[in-house]
Amino acid sequence: MKRIWVTGFRQFELGIFGENDPKLKVIRYALAKQLRRAIDEDADWLITGGQSGIEQWAIQEALSLREDNPQFQTALMTPFADFGAQWKPERQTQLADLKTKVDFSAAVSQLPYQNPSQLKNYQQFMLDHTEEAYIFFDEQADQSPVRYAWQAAKRYQEGHSYEVHQIDFDRLQEYAEEYGEKLSEAGHYD
Repeated sequence: MKRIWVTGFRQFELGIFGENDPKLKVIRYALAKQLRRAIDEDADWLITGGQSGIEQWAIQEALSLREDNPQFQTALMTPFADFGAQWKPERQTQLADLKTKVDFSAAVSQLPYQNPSQLKNYQQFMLDHTEEAYIFFDEQADQSPVRYAWQAAKRYQEGHSYEVHQIDFDRLQEYAEEYGEKLSEAGHYD
């Protein structure tokens, strides 16, 4: 069994506030390419969190790949029991909907949020239960909480056979150019 962890920027960190944002189309394209690559390399589980942004988009892309890859399963793991309870109602509904569509969903800590150690335990859980991480993160965004996942994965990699793939702003720009070329070849633009 090969399991991958996908995490990264939150929606607001990328300045994406709507489904029709051109940046989102590029990110979805990048996620689909990364997921297809992982599937081609025998990954059979995507394990990610429920954070709005990269994690939820990764689940959506994985679900869209199911028809051609029925063996590829998805798990939505939250760090604590009441994860998302403080979100706006529409975001809570979106998270609840995703939980019904994935193959498995649970909270790493069965307690409501109490302290940052739950987030650290969550990262460790994700690292211990996957063989590879795809992290959408750029060092220029030093204030992003994603840096903690990035740092944890890099430390974990030092003592384990664990692959860490970084998708930074330069790589996203390459995906944007590739996506634009594909649209141009197809003769339409979004």
